[in-house]
Amino acid sequence: MTTYILHLETSTKVCSVALSRDGKMIALKEIAEENYSHAENITLFIEDVLKQAEISIKEIHAVSVSSGPGSYTGLRIGVSTAKGLCYPLNIPLISVDSLLALNEIAILKHPKTNLCPLIDARRMEVFNAIFNQDGEEIKPISADIIDADTYSSFEPFIYFGDGAAKLQEIWKDKNCTIDSTILSSAKGQVSIAYKKFLAQDFEDVAYFEPFYLKDFVAGKKMTQV
Repeated sequence: MTTYILHLETSTKVCSVALSRDGKMIALKEIAEENYSHAENITLFIEDVLKQAEISIKEIHAVSVSSGPGSYTGLRIGVSTAKGLCYPLNIPLISVDSLLALNEIAILKHPKTNLCPLIDARRMEVFNAIFNQDGEEIKPISADIIDADTYSSFEPFIYFGDGAAKLQEIWKDKNCTIDSTILSSAKGQVSIAYKKFLAQDFEDVAYFEPFYLKDFVAGKKMTQV
């Protein structure tokens, strides 16, 4: 049976919607704006990818959504939209970690180095995880205040995401390289969500909530690891 999954990425200022068939992306619509435009765009983007694929919403078998960390408002919009589709269609909800999905995009472009996806939090603060060249998490997801020595033990690495640009100056002497072309996108969810669908790794539509890293509100400095 052909499996269609709708993918929603709203954890950053990028509003991104993708559609996949049997684990391969077949349609994508996204925009990156300075202001959050998810509420205005997400429904239109869903309609657009369905039109690109020439299928109806009733043919979707599951919805995947960015589970966080990321923007509180963005995550709420994505999850509420996903639930609003899953309930009436009676289809499963799949959650995909925002940093893991971001890393999925980068590993195709940079397959032989450590990867450092960064989602902007505030000031010099980021949501982060670090993955090796095999896609294995070697530093767990955390919310960190960054200085010149942060993540030194993982060098060399490529860093990217919407939290990367503000670190370029403070990290100018580190053995790491920025890739400013890699931003959050629903395309990063495709492979992960399909594997979860096959494993029937679904969320409870009624009770699922995004992962906000709320303990970060007060701020903390990342000790050198």
